[in-house]
Amino acid sequence: SLRNRKVKPISAAQPDLSSHLAGKTYADLYDLSVRDPETFWGSIAKERLAWTKPFDQVTDCDLSSGKINWFLGGQLNVSVNCLDVHVAKDPDRVALIWEKDEPGTEERITYRELLEMTCRLANTLKSYGIQKGERVAIYMPVSPMAVAAMLACARIGAIHTVVFAGFSSEALAGRIQNAQCKIVITSNQGVRGGRIFDLKSTVDKAVKSCPSVRHVFVAKRTNESVPMGKLDISLDEVMVGQSPVCAPEPMDSEEMLFMLYTSGSTGKPKGIVHTQAGYLLYASLTHQYVFDYTPGDVFGCVADIGWITGHSYVVYGPLCNGATSVLFESTPVYPNPGRYWETVQRLRINQFYGAPTAIRLLLKYEENWVKKYDRSSLKTLASVGEPINHEAWEWFHNVVGDGRCPLVDTWWQTETGGVCIAPLPAEPGAEIRPAMAMRPFFGIQPALLGEKGQIITGNDVSGALCISKPWPGMARTIFGDHQRFVDAYFKPYQGQYFTGDGAYRTEDGYYQITGRMDDVINISGHRLGTAEIEDALDEHPDVPETAVIGIPHEIKGEVPFAFVVLKESATENQRAVVEEMRHLVATKIAKYAVPDHFLVVKRLPKTRSGKIMRRILRKVAMQDTSNLGDISTLDDPSVVSEIIEAHKRYRSHAAKK
Repeated sequence: SLRNRKVKPISAAQPDLSSHLAGKTYADLYDLSVRDPETFWGSIAKERLAWTKPFDQVTDCDLSSGKINWFLGGQLNVSVNCLDVHVAKDPDRVALIWEKDEPGTEERITYRELLEMTCRLANTLKSYGIQKGERVAIYMPVSPMAVAAMLACARIGAIHTVVFAGFSSEALAGRIQNAQCKIVITSNQGVRGGRIFDLKSTVDKAVKSCPSVRHVFVAKRTNESVPMGKLDISLDEVMVGQSPVCAPEPMDSEEMLFMLYTSGSTGKPKGIVHTQAGYLLYASLTHQYVFDYTPGDVFGCVADIGWITGHSYVVYGPLCNGATSVLFESTPVYPNPGRYWETVQRLRINQFYGAPTAIRLLLKYEENWVKKYDRSSLKTLASVGEPINHEAWEWFHNVVGDGRCPLVDTWWQTETGGVCIAPLPAEPGAEIRPAMAMRPFFGIQPALLGEKGQIITGNDVSGALCISKPWPGMARTIFGDHQRFVDAYFKPYQGQYFTGDGAYRTEDGYYQITGRMDDVINISGHRLGTAEIEDALDEHPDVPETAVIGIPHEIKGEVPFAFVVLKESATENQRAVVEEMRHLVATKIAKYAVPDHFLVVKRLPKTRSGKIMRRILRKVAMQDTSNLGDISTLDDPSVVSEIIEAHKRYRSHAAKK
């Protein structure tokens, strides 16, 4: 019944993409965008972006070989499009509102101030020898300095890789080594949820195994002094002496802008590469039309800059559009569960973009935590990171939005650069269905494919979600490994971009995302390959073998469940080994990756070729053992009853606790 409930959105702004496309309806524009992408994207790119040299070819792509090129021959600078363009018209417009951890201590940074900070930082990088094309790692909390660091790299043609400041020193080192970063920019400490955590010491540990790093710039977030070694330079001190003017480097459309590491189904994280013009155009366009952004709005995306959401909808999209973007440093429950809504009231936020995991956490508290704050400024609510469940959707829409704001469930990925499927844009008055991404964005042509690689036509059908045609925002390669890029995204379904997700197309032709189809789990909106967790666990000397699967969790969406085989010598001190494994995962990846459950088993269910049958483990963990399907391919089917018995003992033991 929920699936067919219709929710009327407020009439969204009609797309006015370029003078060439003015006056067309959403349906006409979508049709043109897939039928004639050259005209559609070419006319928008000419008018929306400031070019130092105009492009002479709109697109040259071949998905089967992973060749993706947009706006060839053109040159521009992303930082100019995000800063200088607005400073020329309205220098005192607020670019960033830094919503610091303590409520009521926010700081506003104008476009002029952000340009000046960016130029000083860019000149600092240059004075320490950073050149166009070299990589810079950014390991910082959400702050204006972190945004300036990203834009400073863009200004001089350096490539940034932002690493989420919750990652361990080993995870950080792996990324620095893969990208061969010459500089790391960090902060002395981070502040979040009333707690202070050291960042500099994590970087110190990481760079010990990173010979490429020549300097570590340390910005000051707190007044705490930290030990400074021979690589370390105080960023605030050196920036003061630099000029606030820095000539922007003209960049070819297809030169690298940034890389961002994401989890794959193998244990090794992959550096997803985004380039200049196509990425910026797509981030800017989706920011405007998916969220119904209009000039003067305060845009509140509460994501961390360490994720793609922070790149596209805290930094590049909003700033390209001259918006005021909120940088949220805190947590949804600090100092209390009203924090988001108190912030909405105080900053007069118009669009609020958050994660279902946070919404599920908040709906457990009294509605009064929402109702006591004035949310009348809100125009659009949006969710990101994983499919939103019905209960969270209803609460977000009815309690937070008072039933009057459209709620857009946005589907996209690190690899897509920006939102690909969402309820908006749409015709004025078009319906929005709860918990459904619904409509493809301009230029996005979804396809559902079957197990044999055939395209599934018609409606009321499910399949592997692919995108049939290239779009400007899509990733271009995996850093240093183009073959892996082709194999992961374009090989599974020849000539299609394979998302790794499954989807259902409704009777009306709308899309509902059904979740991952591979060994990647989604913890609180963060994608993590189970192989990465297994790699960390397998490093324990008493653990010859593990298998990790994801199981549903009412707040985090999914959590890891580890099945562990111990050496016979270690079965006596099982509890100690489990504690050591927890520590290993926290150290090698991050605390959020630590499995919620560890089940010690004698052996794992394997096929004769040695492949672990994970679907059986998933069914055991979910207590759904009545229908295990075909287990005849197992090397020894009796292993299944062993594991079921072990799980029963584990459950009864947990219940007694």
